[in-house]
Amino acid sequence: MTVPALTLNNGVQIPQLGFGVFLVPDTETQAAVRAALQAGYRHIDTAKLYQNEAGVGAAIAEAGIPRDELFVTTKVWNSEQGFDPAIASFEASMERLGLDVLDLLLIHWPAPDLDRYVDTWRAFEKLYADGRVRAIGVSNFQPAHLQRLLDETDVVPAINQIELHPLLPQNELRAFHAEHGILTEAWSPLARGGSVLTDPVITSIAGRVGRTPAQVILRWHLELGNVVIPKSVTPARIAENIDVFDFSLTSDDHQAIAGLETGERIGPDPDTFSRG
Repeated sequence: MTVPALTLNNGVQIPQLGFGVFLVPDTETQAAVRAALQAGYRHIDTAKLYQNEAGVGAAIAEAGIPRDELFVTTKVWNSEQGFDPAIASFEASMERLGLDVLDLLLIHWPAPDLDRYVDTWRAFEKLYADGRVRAIGVSNFQPAHLQRLLDETDVVPAINQIELHPLLPQNELRAFHAEHGILTEAWSPLARGGSVLTDPVITSIAGRVGRTPAQVILRWHLELGNVVIPKSVTPARIAENIDVFDFSLTSDDHQAIAGLETGERIGPDPDTFSRG
């Protein structure tokens, strides 16, 4: 399975569909990532918070896949924001991952009450300039947070990884990204255990195209131009989630899915969330 790549604003290629490991215990992560790599995934998304970077690194080491064929993302947590703490967090993550160069480093949340994300971004700019990271970006940033980085720092974020699913399509934020050359990446793309998978709009489309509801939603993301990182620990589901490149949705399908928008969040509000 070959996953198409999108181009970040610095020319780096990112596989459009990746494998997320949020809430996967470290003891299960190596097997899950092994299954993902065997199924054809080449983009793995982890974070310091997830406490499974070591499992990701072990799976990568055992796979024997050439390093330049893999794309690995990790993130700096709120309690480690600030210039020096962010550098230290990155170094610790790299040791756990067993990597010399990271493909993408993200600020996990803006945590505006802490007011450290600009200093954190300056640390990211140094890591990028030093060649330790191929691309730098953010996660869960709102337009105001992004605009501050654009105004006060030098490097435009390559990507913003945000909660995005049919209930929360993030149209305004995606438009801001498009205006400034920032790619949109979706976490919780299936609305994580919500009602979207059983919604009649989704199940009707799935029946017509002969696919599962999850595959329909992942295809919707891809056709919107999002990078998407579904998560599973079940090998059959892992394989199912990557098998979404040989069918298409119609404009009527997109219009129907757009009607599911409620603005409902599964995760925290980025404007107020600052937990360390």
